[in-house]
Amino acid sequence: MQVTMATSPAKADQSNEDFAGAVPNAVVLLDGAGLAGTTSTCLHGVAWYTRRLGGALLAHLAAGDGRDLTAILGQAIVEVADAHRNTCDVGDPSSPSATVTILRVDDDHADHLVLADSVLVLDHAGDVPKVITDGRVDAVGRRYRAAMDATLNGSAEHDRALREYIEALRAHRNRPGGFWVAADDPGVATEALTGSRPVSELRGAVLLSDGASRIVDHFALAGWPEVLALIAAAGPGEVIRRVRAAEASDPQGRRWPRAKAYDDATLAWCARFSAPQAPA
Repeated sequence: MQVTMATSPAKADQSNEDFAGAVPNAVVLLDGAGLAGTTSTCLHGVAWYTRRLGGALLAHLAAGDGRDLTAILGQAIVEVADAHRNTCDVGDPSSPSATVTILRVDDDHADHLVLADSVLVLDHAGDVPKVITDGRVDAVGRRYRAAMDATLNGSAEHDRALREYIEALRAHRNRPGGFWVAADDPGVATEALTGSRPVSELRGAVLLSDGASRIVDHFALAGWPEVLALIAAAGPGEVIRRVRAAEASDPQGRRWPRAKAYDDATLAWCARFSAPQAPA
């Protein structure tokens, strides 16, 4: 499997809270959740969390022991929670969390796991792309975002509405009827969307954080077939360039109301699937 990645922080002077990485037959992408200016019980921060969890996932995937992706995610969540349990209240809803997307190619099949609102697009040969994302975060968010969407990005009113929106969402995090993200509870792994496809059906796949997928699902600048063609022709960085151009054209969110005028954006494009070769 060939993997090509691109990532960009929302602002040059801020930490990128996305994470992407790969081992020979698997790729992971995480999008951290948190907000400066809101109360947090963690000393480490969101970027620390996504990098620790992403690294733990890659280590387990590299072992190649064939475990279910849900089991791998559950174990990685425990390991990272244990790493700061003695200094931070890891169970508090304000503690760092992350979306998780995993694609693993083993023998003749490709397994996937999607937890929360990052996006996995499977490029099916001779068919329309299959788009997999967990819509529960957005379903909860729609109840609370009216005041935020009615104010302009960069204004004091928007900042206040955004903080209130995040605090409202936290009350539904990792609860029945709410939404599920990686944080401290390994049980959330069983809430992820999972599946498997024959490798022979796929030309490739792309994993995107929601800062990158907004080219389709928020800005509506292209459809997924066009995005896949764009990546194949110009690389994943071109998607980010077009997203940044759209964000810059509407910095106050007049055309596209949104929580963040600019967001961390990350893509991992997987191509040239083939079964692992046995050692000679």
